[in-house]
Amino acid sequence: MLEELSKLSTRRYVPPYHIAMVHNGLGEGEQALTWLERGFEQRDAKMVFLKVEPKWNNLRNEPRFIELMRRMNFE
Repeated sequence: MLEELSKLSTRRYVPPYHIAMVHNGLGEGEQALTWLERGFEQRDAKMVFLKVEPKWNNLRNEPRFIELMRRMNFE
């Protein structure tokens, strides 16, 4: 899936949120957080779901996630 998103991103915009979700699903929390931070910087519209999407529950206690939530004024 990551390879497909990578190829697609050369032709059109792929939301960083989607790439982060794939990394998180693979258990790659650090990579997921990097992509979520990129999503924040790029103002990815999908980031509004960060606070309520249960798929991020495994990262909620991570300092980088907590800081990102603070920067987004969700905490």
